[in-house]
Amino acid sequence: MTARVLFAGCRRVPEGTGDEDAVVRALTDAGAPTRWAVWDDPTVDFAAAELVVLRATWDYSQRRDEFLAWCDTVPRLRNAARVVRWNTDKRYLLDLAAAGLPIVPTALVEVGAGAHWPDGEFVVKPAVGAGASGARRFGPGDDELAARHLAELHADGRAALVQPYQAHVDEHGETALVFVAGEYSHAFAKAALLAAAPGGQPAGVEELAPAEPSREYRTLAEDTLEASAELLGVAPADLLYARVDVVTGDDGRPVLLELELTEPYLGFTHADPAAPSRFASAVLDQLG
Repeated sequence: MTARVLFAGCRRVPEGTGDEDAVVRALTDAGAPTRWAVWDDPTVDFAAAELVVLRATWDYSQRRDEFLAWCDTVPRLRNAARVVRWNTDKRYLLDLAAAGLPIVPTALVEVGAGAHWPDGEFVVKPAVGAGASGARRFGPGDDELAARHLAELHADGRAALVQPYQAHVDEHGETALVFVAGEYSHAFAKAALLAAAPGGQPAGVEELAPAEPSREYRTLAEDTLEASAELLGVAPADLLYARVDVVTGDDGRPVLLELELTEPYLGFTHADPAAPSRFASAVLDQLG
């Protein structure tokens, strides 16, 4: 059976984590056979597919230029290549801040530039990076360690972001709000991942659980989706998927940590049973 839809993965996770298995079954049962393919596999004709959905292309941060060039060759890519180009560089946070969204305070440190370290704990992360890869947590007195990490990122040709660490995350984690075709679908909680130690690195496997976001979190996530769509010149419904990661800031108000429009884990296994069907229906709508 010829696939109408391709879910794009990478060589490390060629068929994702299993989170989308129910989506693949729902699409196939609905007459849209779906299979996985590795995005840089030269034997796959992605241009022939009716729709290509980025799902687990998690090696892009080491090969972003190559990945973006490939995205440009896929005529029916979701999300679209220009969305991917904007969203795979965390400079987008500054665009959203300029649009009036409350974000975790963020300073961009270009290659070769020096940094001002915030008071208290802070995080240094690459501007282009998947998940928590390359992110480190530092505390007061760790300036030398932080400078060393920044120098390593710069030596690799990568700009960096410096952000004050949001202590609320240690106890309450992050809340990931998932939208499908512009509509809220479900949410899940992610436990703190960066260790509270000098040069703290990601602790390993993320702990995830279902979540019911507050009204304030929902409002911020919806505002974020609308603002990003406006910046991109698209309608929110044109974004097949979006994940908005929200935390509570030091002032007790919700702030945007990240907006994932490229290849986010969508947490279907931590959602209500109808969530995979909602996503499958949105894919079918895109097929027309």
